[in-house]
Amino acid sequence: MPEEEEQAVALVYIADDERNIRKLIAFGLKDAGFETGEFPDGETLLQGIRLRRPDAVLLDWMMPGMDGLQICRALRQNEKTHAIPILMLTAKGEEIDKVLGLEMGADDYITKPFGIKELCARVRAVLRRASRQPNVPESVLNGAGIHVDVTRHTVQKVGQEVELTAKEFDLLCMLMRHAGKVLTRDTLLDKVWGVAYFGDTRTVDVHVRYLRQKIEDNPDNPTRILTVRGVGYKFCTQEAAENT
Repeated sequence: MPEEEEQAVALVYIADDERNIRKLIAFGLKDAGFETGEFPDGETLLQGIRLRRPDAVLLDWMMPGMDGLQICRALRQNEKTHAIPILMLTAKGEEIDKVLGLEMGADDYITKPFGIKELCARVRAVLRRASRQPNVPESVLNGAGIHVDVTRHTVQKVGQEVELTAKEFDLLCMLMRHAGKVLTRDTLLDKVWGVAYFGDTRTVDVHVRYLRQKIEDNPDNPTRILTVRGVGYKFCTQEAAENT
């Protein structure tokens, strides 16, 4: 029988200023077959990532110095670290906090206290989603006066720079890559956020509303991102928009 190919062990970095929590998480992940690295704050985490890129990051929201959201934003704005899956760890449990964390670019959001088995399952889930991403995604997207440079993470509307959050950017890219096709809210939630079990499609509606305010000429009468009642959303090309 041919020898089975050895499967690479996923490296997960843990950034939390509470040592006991770091050790508990590291023990659980190692027991589940992961390799881990531990960091007491955001600055040392960034240093560690520069030395060796992890497969995923568990990031505490409240840390001294740079907090979790600032670290998340820094990772998403860097071309070399943009695609690293990020799971936010926090004691904050309000829905608005979850939306904020996801909007800043987190792939999942875990509220303390949490079960180690659940945490390991969620890490596996974001790693599976990352592995399903195309190896060579389209680097430039154009349509309806919108120009997206995926590599540089920039968006222009009729030549003018548009500032988007990480999730708004990912949402726009997903819609533009499937221009003319209707994407359901559940599909967008799964493909952009990767947390179908988060279970609230209103997150998609909120981000579409914010996105329209930035790329539509008249957000109350959109021509680029259209709502398909009872189904979801689709991005219209210039030709389609002119005929609506």
